[in-house]
Amino acid sequence: MSDLPRPPAGETTPETAPDALAGFTVGVTATRRREEFGALLERRGARVMSAPAIRLVPLAEDADLLAATRLSLAGPVDDVVVTTGVGFRGWMAAAEGWGLSADLGAHLASARLLTRGPKARGAVRAAGLNDHWTPATESCEEVKQYLLAQDLRGRRIAVQQHGEPLTGFVAELRAAGAEVIEIPVYRWLPYRDPSPLRRLISQTVSGGVDAVAFTSAPAVHAMLGAARAEGLEEALLAAFGGPVIAACVGPVTAEPLVSRGVRTLQPDRARLGALARVLARHLPEHGVTRLEAGGHLLEIRGHAVAVDGELKPLPPAPMAVLKRLAERPGHVVSRAELRTVLPGSAARDSAEHAVEMAVTRLRRALGPGGIVETVVKRGYRLACRYEAAQ
Repeated sequence: MSDLPRPPAGETTPETAPDALAGFTVGVTATRRREEFGALLERRGARVMSAPAIRLVPLAEDADLLAATRLSLAGPVDDVVVTTGVGFRGWMAAAEGWGLSADLGAHLASARLLTRGPKARGAVRAAGLNDHWTPATESCEEVKQYLLAQDLRGRRIAVQQHGEPLTGFVAELRAAGAEVIEIPVYRWLPYRDPSPLRRLISQTVSGGVDAVAFTSAPAVHAMLGAARAEGLEEALLAAFGGPVIAACVGPVTAEPLVSRGVRTLQPDRARLGALARVLARHLPEHGVTRLEAGGHLLEIRGHAVAVDGELKPLPPAPMAVLKRLAERPGHVVSRAELRTVLPGSAARDSAEHAVEMAVTRLRRALGPGGIVETVVKRGYRLACRYEAAQ
């Protein structure tokens, strides 16, 4: 999907409308800038479920980073791969703390600096250095191919990691004859409080969220790892392969899911604003069931239904009943079948009581009568004459 420009002041487009994401729930796994990203979604009406997946651990005092820096200074460096702006700034700050910033700056000034994307390029320029090349895709894969297209025999290449080792990247450069120095500027660990991520995994598996947004590959790995520990990894992947959108800021972030066969939603540009806009376009287009029942227009969204344009949030049990009825509008759905879709404690009640209570709450929330009909001794149906349009 294209990354559309911002509209002129005072104008809105579908993806910038204040109600574009009304009725939808989006899980946010980001740690850095999560408040900013959450605000972008809430500004469009989304309900945001914040679940930081990882925390970055700076390595300014780490012996491995100091050793890698000294190794870089031990001889000329031909190429430096800068993968992230925050990582490059952290490396320069650590070198300053060790009294090595002048030497490191001089070494980098004589090397070709290959920056993975605009943020990395901006950090390089902010340090007073010149960048040599940036790939259009903002991917490490294109940087690797750029280097492998050249004769690397005898070249010394420093590769700044971005939270985890670039094992395959480094191995291919070494196989081509390069001496590679790995720069471990920071690493990622699971977030200190795992309970929000566990809740998000549970809600994703049960369909309680409409999309989960990822802004880094380590966050994807962390969520998959947490799901694996709970015995829910396959269920999580199935949810992403079905009703829940896995929205990734770019191809690097998406790779752990793509490699597992999951289709992801990505903006044309790897930016938080672009990610929010692509969600605000996609969910209303593909995540809404529209139908007419009892003479009223219904738009069924993730956790709410618009009745004749008025948005009405629904609790989980009534929403589950409405969505099942909307799968076959105009057709009778038995109480026994409706009970199977009720979440949590509602499903543990007696079949008659649980379904009747959910239908009663659904009717009360919808407002106008005649939308949900009772068919004596058979079940319930939406008062429709045709199938739902997706």
